[in-house]
Amino acid sequence: MKVEGQVRIPSGCTIAAVISKEGKRMSGDIIYNAMKPMHDRSNGLGGGFSGYGIYPEYKDFYALHLFYDSRATRKKCEEFLKDRFEIVKSEKIPTRTIPEIKDEPIIWRYFVAPFKSLLARCNLMKKNSSLERS
Repeated sequence: MKVEGQVRIPSGCTIAAVISKEGKRMSGDIIYNAMKPMHDRSNGLGGGFSGYGIYPEYKDFYALHLFYDSRATRKKCEEFLKDRFEIVKSEKIPTRTIPEIKDEPIIWRYFVAPFKSLLARCNLMKKNSSLERS
């Protein structure tokens, strides 16, 4: 099967959004039903979701969900990430096996903090910091 980039997939993506202006938790049924038409999209992988506030224990970090076609690609990307971010947590995203999907990608989740913001948060970028005095 040709992948995105090797073939134009004109109906490959869509966007839907739901938000609680009151900041209250809600069922995922609304967004799930909005994404149902994407089940049979042209690349065969189905629809995807994006969310805000779904990882409250990692609220101070960026959540990156990446799809890889091989372990080698994953390792190369992780080298790139490690040069630019502190990786707080890294793990495979649990998925359900669907027999119709062949050669499924490796789906990985990272929680990261940019080095600069991490240093600023620890007051290490300020002049006369404890590092400069030692």
